[in-house]
Amino acid sequence: MKKALTIMLSASVLLTACGGATTPAASGGATPEATMAPKPATSNDPVKLRFSWWGGQARHDYTLKIIELYQQKNPNVKIEAEYAAFDDYWKKLAPQAAANDLPDIIQMDDAYISQFGGRGQLEDLRPHMEKGTIDKTNISPGFLKIGEFDGKQYQLALGVNALGPTFDADFLKKIGAPIPAKDWTWDDMEALAKKFKENGKLLGDRIDFKVFFPYYLRSVDAKMYSADGASLGFADDKPFIDYFKRYQRWYDAGYVLPLDKMAQKKLTPEDDEMVLGNAGASLVWSNQYIAWTSAAKRATEIIPPPGNVGKKALFLKSSQGLSVTKNSKNKEEALKFVNFFINDLEAHKIMKGERGVPINSKVQEGLKPLLNPEETKVFEYVAWAEANSSPNDPPYPVGSVEVMKVLSDLGEQILYKKISVEDAAVKFRKEANVILAKNKK
Repeated sequence: MKKALTIMLSASVLLTACGGATTPAASGGATPEATMAPKPATSNDPVKLRFSWWGGQARHDYTLKIIELYQQKNPNVKIEAEYAAFDDYWKKLAPQAAANDLPDIIQMDDAYISQFGGRGQLEDLRPHMEKGTIDKTNISPGFLKIGEFDGKQYQLALGVNALGPTFDADFLKKIGAPIPAKDWTWDDMEALAKKFKENGKLLGDRIDFKVFFPYYLRSVDAKMYSADGASLGFADDKPFIDYFKRYQRWYDAGYVLPLDKMAQKKLTPEDDEMVLGNAGASLVWSNQYIAWTSAAKRATEIIPPPGNVGKKALFLKSSQGLSVTKNSKNKEEALKFVNFFINDLEAHKIMKGERGVPINSKVQEGLKPLLNPEETKVFEYVAWAEANSSPNDPPYPVGSVEVMKVLSDLGEQILYKKISVEDAAVKFRKEANVILAKNKK
């Protein structure tokens, strides 16, 4: 039986992938209504739901508008918003989960499905789709699969995205560097980083280990985790050594921020080094392109990450999804809200792909005539990525949050020269396999 884990957290573009954050703003904890015993409901009974998400200020603003739209259509429903910057969001969910006081609906990332779903804290949405409470008519089975874990549907994707670095097009033009080709390599990125540095700018604030190491593994026909989730999925330490030796070289050359400065970042569009004019690129996800470009207020381009040889490294993932929690006292209403958020065109006209390209095909078609040029770029890039990628890995197994914490800690020790890359590779394999095996018992 899988053991319960304490959620261990660290700042991560992996989940920021999943959505740039800005100034935190949050409301309240549990309400009296949220802890009362459930009662039979009629369409006119007053219902209070709590909905929690992470994101940037622009996301907070438009999500509140979507909530207002839902409440206009359902005047008996009152939705309490609980939102925060990325790190604060997960830190807040941890004690709520421990107290069985999670909000009714939570924004979820597929990397965390096992942590919550594996402990029985999320509702299986599949039975509710089968009976029609959530309409899956225009949703591809492949998009539904993104939210599966252990045979259950714990999440519905709000949209799909792919890794898609944002480049400062004006700066590239100024230094006489072309936009990188779609089939560029890690060596190409290193040469470009050198050119950026010679012209007084960073490549980017960082290249997050937790995002790009698993991506790199896919490029060399390896996986982060084994199929059963009981161990690492790569057979020897060469990929780890190759990846971190390259990154150590970039760090020593000053192509990315020093760790002490990176630790001060909130991972928001507004304090990103590319947005601030101090870097030539921001190594983020496609759904973040609009927010980053808007904050930068200058021309940018979205391109694939390097190293997608043979279309095997790149993948589509849920930018973030929605989950209904087991402790919700108003599950039927929570499910109806999820259905609205996923399938209502009017809601998506407000959202316009900021949470990723919608998974509902009719919504996609309904939005296309309304998109501005930057939003169109994102839709076109995701369509390109879909045709030039391989299937995503399964949701990370229970224990993966701990494993990623070990990876981050060892990565920092490497950069601080407290441990050699070779010794770190051995230590990572040993500690990761212990964590994963422990959680399969």
